[in-house]
Amino acid sequence: MSPSVRLQEMIRVIRSARTQGEERGVIQRECAAIRAQFRQADNGGRSHNLAKLLYVHMLGYPAHFGQMECVRLIASPRYSEKRVGYLGAMMLLDEKQDASLLITNSIKNDLAHSSQYVQSLALCTLACMGSAEMCRDLAPEIDRLLHSSNSYIKKKAALCAVHIVRKVPELGELFTPAARTLLSEKNHGVLHGAVILITELCERNPETLERFRKAVPDLVQIMKGLVMSGYSPEHNVAGISDPFLQVRILRLLRILGRNNDAASDAMNDLLAQVATNTDSSKTAGSAVLYETVLTVMDIKSESGLRVLAVNILGRFLLNNDRNIRYISMTSLQKIVQTDHNAVQRHRGTIVDCLKDQDASVKRRALELSLALVSAVNIRSMMKELLHFLCSCPLELRAHTTSGIFNAAERYAPSQRWHIDTILHVLTTAGGDVRDETVPNLIQLITTASELHCYTVHKLYRALLADISQQSLVQVACWCIGEYGDLLLRGECDDTEAVQVTEDDVLDALETVLHSHMSSPSTRGFALTATMKLSTRIIDNVDRIRSIVSIYGSCIDLELQQRAVEYNALFKKYDHMRAAVLERMPVIDKNSPGHTNGESTELTTVKEIETGRLTQGILAMTLEPPNQVCDLLDLLGGSEGALQPSPAQMGTTAPDLVGITSGTAGGELLDLLGLGGLEPTTAAVPADPVSTAAPAVTVYEKDGLTLKLHCDKQTDTAMTVTLTAYNATDFDISAFTLQAAVPKSVQLQMKAPSGDALPARGAANVTQTVLLTNPNKVNLKMRVRVSYTSQGSAFQDTVQIDAFPSFTAPAWH
Repeated sequence: MSPSVRLQEMIRVIRSARTQGEERGVIQRECAAIRAQFRQADNGGRSHNLAKLLYVHMLGYPAHFGQMECVRLIASPRYSEKRVGYLGAMMLLDEKQDASLLITNSIKNDLAHSSQYVQSLALCTLACMGSAEMCRDLAPEIDRLLHSSNSYIKKKAALCAVHIVRKVPELGELFTPAARTLLSEKNHGVLHGAVILITELCERNPETLERFRKAVPDLVQIMKGLVMSGYSPEHNVAGISDPFLQVRILRLLRILGRNNDAASDAMNDLLAQVATNTDSSKTAGSAVLYETVLTVMDIKSESGLRVLAVNILGRFLLNNDRNIRYISMTSLQKIVQTDHNAVQRHRGTIVDCLKDQDASVKRRALELSLALVSAVNIRSMMKELLHFLCSCPLELRAHTTSGIFNAAERYAPSQRWHIDTILHVLTTAGGDVRDETVPNLIQLITTASELHCYTVHKLYRALLADISQQSLVQVACWCIGEYGDLLLRGECDDTEAVQVTEDDVLDALETVLHSHMSSPSTRGFALTATMKLSTRIIDNVDRIRSIVSIYGSCIDLELQQRAVEYNALFKKYDHMRAAVLERMPVIDKNSPGHTNGESTELTTVKEIETGRLTQGILAMTLEPPNQVCDLLDLLGGSEGALQPSPAQMGTTAPDLVGITSGTAGGELLDLLGLGGLEPTTAAVPADPVSTAAPAVTVYEKDGLTLKLHCDKQTDTAMTVTLTAYNATDFDISAFTLQAAVPKSVQLQMKAPSGDALPARGAANVTQTVLLTNPNKVNLKMRVRVSYTSQGSAFQDTVQIDAFPSFTAPAWH
């Protein structure tokens, strides 16, 4: 290829290359020729060569050797060379390159050029790759151009000012007066740039935000002109007059009206007018309506206007465009907590979206459907969700089962309905349920004493039908072991009577024990159930003894130890067997405020007396004290800080406490891999003597602040309030706090005030913790912070080594 080949010819040769190697050879030869010409003094073809080099750069090949040519061409007096030079600077240079500083003076000179096109090139380049140093040097020039009489230049200057404000926020004050005057312009391009600039200024400076709230009437007037004006070919998109400017104005109004009654009142009529007069049949109209809905929901709007906004989102659900349906459900998900009744009107449409073929739409519809479940519609909504569970994608099954369990626990109309619902889920998707489902269901069954016969019959039939669902098999084995006598009796008013013999029951349990699908923990359930039946049947005790003895040499240590202990009950402690294996008492939850995820104390006094013989069905064997008494180990740390002394540990299971707030996240101990450790809760002192202490900041990172406030009630008890603030520009969701303290301190966490933190400190979340320190040990606490922001999950841990000073005399 000749060095002087034209750009079009080079592109043709590169595209005609048959292999990547051939393409590389062509580009290497051309780059060598371009280098050689760059070294020549004659610069007649520099712009031509740089244009070819930019095409090479677009293909992904190195082109950094052309940076200095960009600087030379920018300084050229010819417009054609300047244009290529500035284009090269925008593509090949950035603020990290030293060469970018060399063009600062050229840009300054061109900003004062007599040609608007040369000024435009300089403005575009500065707005594209200007560094903080360049912005500081050239900001006065941009402010001067904002007052220019040329609309073309003012539009470019406004967008350049936006870049400068983003790079150097303190320069925003320089552009505030000019930005306010630009709102009086008639040119749509200038208005668009002015609105973007004002939005940027308001988001970065609260004082500027207050000043621009006075401009709300002007913005309302501009918006009314856009909505009510007739057909304008120059700015019309699908029948909507300048939708880009409308969207920008609505976003600015949303910022100005947030948390301000006067500004919100000034724009209420306009928003209603936009919502009713905008055609939603086209994408441009849908975009304007969507921004209108977001603005209505974010400001202090009237209730009727909010209902209108929800109805617009409801219409979006019927749109054929899946993207529109998706953003509609995303918006409804955000407002369902504040406008629950308005969203409920569209429940049928939302449920229909569960059948959508798009996976993203289906996931959003599931989340929104779960949020809409209430005590009034629990039966109908659960029927839809259970039907969806039968055909939902595998990646949604775990989320669906979790949501169904939470909804059933909160709104179950009866215990029988609750049990039937969970059993239906276990039968359909038992392999996708959470680990705590089994103990939670067992706790539910034990409390429903009048349904024991009904439950054991139903579980027995489910066990015969399918032993592949491990969670279902575990619960079935537990119920058969506890209530096997009711099963053998064959009398049940709530279900069809089935005559079951002792051999039938033992055959079913042996099938579980021998099945290759049974996990070791499931076999533990079945073995313990078999042992329990030895006190509930009459004729097959020897068969049970034989089954148990076989597992005395099992390769699984847990099953082997259980079998050895059960054999000891048959032989040495046979006189205690009936008492040790008697029916479990009713299991109470540790704390009334906890739902799924709470730990339950399932060990009886008699089982503790026999040593290792615990209620193995729940697979919650306590760990030795030396494995869990270290608080830092509990939270995944190292070293031995917060480790209690041997005298404090005693001989019983340690009392290290870790309780999760609310329903989000699950149990802290399970979360950290210590599922056998059961938390205890502190009793609230009966006669509190309040002593307040000032709030202190215990955590501050990435815009999230956590403050601690203590209120001493007695010498050994106090209330700790943790308050979280969000100073970032983005909303935080799924916010949870988890805490752990030394084993001699008792801890109880109340339900949090919420799990969402709006941006810029619009609201906070408080978590109350009750601490009881009977031994008055050195009080320390570790808090884990978990949240989701911008679609990413974050987690951090903070150790609180010092509490407010009033605790020092009593607790330190």
